[in-house]
Amino acid sequence: MLRLGLTGGIASGKSAVAAMLREMGFLVLDADSIAHKLIEPGEPAYGDVLREFGREIVDANGRIDRPRLAAMVFADRGKLARLNAIVHPRVEKAVQRQFEEWSRNGARDAAFVEAALLVEAGYLKGLDGLFVAWCRPEQQLQRLLARGLTEQEARSRIAAQLPIDEKLRFATEKIDCSGTLEETHRQVAALAAKLRRTPSKP
Repeated sequence: MLRLGLTGGIASGKSAVAAMLREMGFLVLDADSIAHKLIEPGEPAYGDVLREFGREIVDANGRIDRPRLAAMVFADRGKLARLNAIVHPRVEKAVQRQFEEWSRNGARDAAFVEAALLVEAGYLKGLDGLFVAWCRPEQQLQRLLARGLTEQEARSRIAAQLPIDEKLRFATEKIDCSGTLEETHRQVAALAAKLRRTPSKP
């Protein structure tokens, strides 16, 4: 079973590509959902995040207010780096455990982990290849504004990630998501067919 990564800049089409891969029968693990679970009360990273960022990020139910935490860390690269240092190593271990389980259960062809920060977090060393979804920077900005972010918030989130040109240098496959969904789907279908012709690892 090939262990592949799927990444891309924020609002670049990565999640749409992940949904297409799932529809085509591939296993796709959402690393960002794992990260969210890890900071729930009683989970491994919860206490560490509170110690680092204080009780002001906790809501009335004792849960970490993710939008409040996001606003804090995306305004300060040092804080973002500290949050990543708490969460990413735990996410990487969970991803590897899931890959092992899928492999033991007979998964063939390829399985994916989807994450916005695959390259930045150093996950590449455990992968056999990387799919990078991309679109034009002005499209990222437009899509984030459509999600309700202010222009400053949108630009801060884009700036907090590795520039797409640098991510594309790590890509084994590139998916252009600047066109229609149908155009993206055709690219993903072609890559899926290619994967199914590629022998799995022994």
